[in-house]
Amino acid sequence: MPSKEPGLDPLDEDARLNALDERLRRARTEEASRSGEGRDKGDDDYRLGMRVLSYLLGGIFGGAVVGWTLDWLLGTSPWLLIAMPILGIVSGFRNIIRLSSKRP
Repeated sequence: MPSKEPGLDPLDEDARLNALDERLRRARTEEASRSGEGRDKGDDDYRLGMRVLSYLLGGIFGGAVVGWTLDWLLGTSPWLLIAMPILGIVSGFRNIIRLSSKRP
């Protein structure tokens, strides 16, 4: 019995095939990172929560600063300081509703 069986001999490694494998691997990792497959969903939830918090706090504090400044300039003591944070809260909730109605 012959020690070598008949058939095709294996080909040596080709540098072009290795380069093609490397390019395919890079393309797959870039596509996975672009489509968000490699990210942790917990990070997305954390970012969304921080964004909601910033909308609420930014509306309240921004309204308070604007209201205090306008009260100081116009001499209408507490009225704009009360009204502007309320408008800031309304604006923050409007942004949160708009954010939550977006499709993922």
